[in-house]
Amino acid sequence: MSGTTAELATAELAPDVRMPLIGLGTWPLTGENAAAAVSQAIGIGYRHIDTAENYANEAAVGEGVRRSGVDRGDLFLTTKFNTRWHSRNGVREAFGQAVRRLGTDYLDLFLVDWPNPAQGRFVEACEGLQDLVENGSIRAWGVSNFKPAHLQAVQEAGLAVPLNQVQVDPEHGQPAQLAYHREHGIVTAAYSPLGRNGSFLEQTAVRDPARELGRTPAQIVLRWHVQHGRVAVPKSADSQRQRENLDVFSFALTQQHMAAIDALETGAPPRLDSDTYFH
Repeated sequence: MSGTTAELATAELAPDVRMPLIGLGTWPLTGENAAAAVSQAIGIGYRHIDTAENYANEAAVGEGVRRSGVDRGDLFLTTKFNTRWHSRNGVREAFGQAVRRLGTDYLDLFLVDWPNPAQGRFVEACEGLQDLVENGSIRAWGVSNFKPAHLQAVQEAGLAVPLNQVQVDPEHGQPAQLAYHREHGIVTAAYSPLGRNGSFLEQTAVRDPARELGRTPAQIVLRWHVQHGRVAVPKSADSQRQRENLDVFSFALTQQHMAAIDALETGAPPRLDSDTYFH
């Protein structure tokens, strides 16, 4: 990433498809809580909203988008589909249902949520996504929770994977996974970028730069993500936290700060094993 401020705050998924590095995660918000959080976030300045079929909130997210009054073309909407749709025809049906729930006619990014290798049809699902790109239904596609072996299977079918959304935080750095992404030009998107319990937000490696720079610990960790070139989708319904989470492009961490946060890596695997877990 280099060039204009807009380019520095985005990742390129395909020619003319740039994705904001900070998005609003929406799980587990549902109903009015989700609609209000999305509308509020867009008003604050978010342009990237992340949802999924399994979150059971796509209709509410769509309502929040409409309430915001911001043109659909100015927003980047990501959603994901479940393993029941893992076929070329199934992906087309999943797309139709997703856009109906969201109240839109296209998606910016559509993801395979889990590979479910025992089912053995995730490559076919990716082929279905490529079909949707080629017919103009979606601007870009990607996957979520795919290990390197899963990604390799997709690549061996002749497909280039643009993005993989995985669990990444300072204690779950997944260095081998991210090295594979870098080697193959796959954009990394981090879900749960601030962790599930936030314990590392109290670590000296996070609190010291927060104090030095006059930022919150969460802002430091989100800056760590984007300074590594990753997309991050933190969830918050609180307006102040939404503002803080988005405000990570006006300061930078030193190499020493980055290395200290990198060193919080514990070697722990992701919370859920995508060889066995799926929905």
